[in-house]
Amino acid sequence: MTPAYKPLLRGSLLFVALGVSCAAHAGNPPPQALLDQTSKHVSDFLDQFSQVKCTEHVLQEKLSDNGRVEFKDQSDYDYLVIMTNTGGELTLDESRYEDKDAPHSKNKKKIPLLITNGFATLFLVFHPYYQDSFEFTDEGEEVVAGHPAVKIGFHHISGTRSPMALMLRGRDYPVELAGMAWVDKKNGNLLRAVAEIPGGMDDVGLHSMRSEVKYTAVTFKGSSDSWWMPNEASIEVETKRQHWRNTHRFTDYKRFSVDTAEAVKGPTADADAPAGEQKTSEKPQ
Repeated sequence: MTPAYKPLLRGSLLFVALGVSCAAHAGNPPPQALLDQTSKHVSDFLDQFSQVKCTEHVLQEKLSDNGRVEFKDQSDYDYLVIMTNTGGELTLDESRYEDKDAPHSKNKKKIPLLITNGFATLFLVFHPYYQDSFEFTDEGEEVVAGHPAVKIGFHHISGTRSPMALMLRGRDYPVELAGMAWVDKKNGNLLRAVAEIPGGMDDVGLHSMRSEVKYTAVTFKGSSDSWWMPNEASIEVETKRQHWRNTHRFTDYKRFSVDTAEAVKGPTADADAPAGEQKTSEKPQ
């Protein structure tokens, strides 16, 4: 059975590191003022992110033992995230509507492919709802796309709420995340994030999971402000016998207003599942 990876409801997280050491734990804590600034940016950003739609391009690849691509499949979707906050509990729901007019490949061979959801929102590590679930460390500075950035390591505290889960055979397994985030030194914007599950989850057959999320500045029509939106999320997963890599690219961001006609439930685990789990009306801006 092919595993599906999804964010654990109320957040949607993501990730894992591509060639980045995530041995965070032993360093000095980052400046509290920067953490507070980033937390506020993430809260404000989440309000913006739940008011936009975009096009999501998904590339699913199955890899051989030596890392070569054995099979791939591509799909395009209209993508949006709906957020609710009831009784202090943050809930995000992803909706995907397949673009029937976009050229895409067909998995006629029915080769098992990895299904990944929610990996665009790694920023939730810094959201006030999850921030107390992580230890943060100052890992120095680095320039990212011309922006001086502070590298902040994060490591999930065992026993606290986790924003990410592995869904296997109808059951959710919360995962322990560790990784690194590159935060703009001047304004606290999140520029890039990577993460992994230290040690894997061999008890459920997961040998390793690695991911990286990149963000880019987006300016909406009629506004001079820029928001750093997810640009690309890559996820690589290995089990004892299988190796997959998924790449999600997000383009053509547009603002819209949405009215929910019923309570939003947790995010779906299947990127190809039919939409319509909540009723919405969209008004592009």
